[in-house]
Amino acid sequence: MTEIIDGNEVAAEIRSDLSTAVDQLRAAGVEPCFGTILMSPDPAAETYVSMKQNDCEEVGIETRDVELTTDEPAEKLFAAIDEFNEDPDVHGILVQSPTPEHVDEEAVLERIDPRKDVDGFHPENVGKLVAGTPRFKPCTPHGIQKLLAHTGIDTEGKDAVVVGRSRIVGKPMANLFIRKEEGGNATTTVCHSRTENLAEKTQNADILVVAAGRPEFVDGSMVGDGAVVIDVGINRVDADTEKGYELVGDVAFESAKEKASAITPVPGGVGPMTRAMLLYNVIKAAGQQEDVDVDLP
Repeated sequence: MTEIIDGNEVAAEIRSDLSTAVDQLRAAGVEPCFGTILMSPDPAAETYVSMKQNDCEEVGIETRDVELTTDEPAEKLFAAIDEFNEDPDVHGILVQSPTPEHVDEEAVLERIDPRKDVDGFHPENVGKLVAGTPRFKPCTPHGIQKLLAHTGIDTEGKDAVVVGRSRIVGKPMANLFIRKEEGGNATTTVCHSRTENLAEKTQNADILVVAAGRPEFVDGSMVGDGAVVIDVGINRVDADTEKGYELVGDVAFESAKEKASAITPVPGGVGPMTRAMLLYNVIKAAGQQEDVDVDLP
């Protein structure tokens, strides 16, 4: 029987443990604070920010929110980042993506104080991850590590295949898999749009992480018997439903489930873990900046 890995359940456990870590900070006189900046043409971006703020409220993290219209100059966004950078009471900063076309996203990433970059995308933090001394692990790959650990899946010595090479998932996932630590020590292959004989690679995976950005890109024929399948994608496709669409992953769930020993659903798999690990990084950042030891799950 294939195990369906419940990301909602694992994320709830992590949030409960993070509430305890917040209590430790407060006992030391520290109120952890997360600053969000919204300037996005994506209609869903406001919902994403609201969800993150609700998560913070659940575990006891204060939030501050700046909302800018998409036609405002980029300088206003950078000024908001600078204000959060300079405020010692703000420990983590997130600029919700995507930003408008007239805003350079690379410049946005570089503007955030790397000590407050709880996404882990500042070049300094990327470099520290690659060097093997991460300040913050990017949220989605870290969440995947937590899901695997919770499911009792040991990565050591396993063949891991990552489909996708984005800076958000693919690249940092590969870097975490090859680290000499728990949750790492895997022999790791990164596949992408130019990979030849992709199915041959994916069929040999003990652990298959799919972050291709294409709906149901990997089906059961591309999954080896007994593999663990982690589906990072979430895609809206037309469907005969009340809403007129449904959400599907980058994996064709029903056919892959027939081959996998364990698999994440969409929604309810990786997504809740990404949000939980963002809270983790905010609390970690607060502890580092205020020189307070906190017990993180």
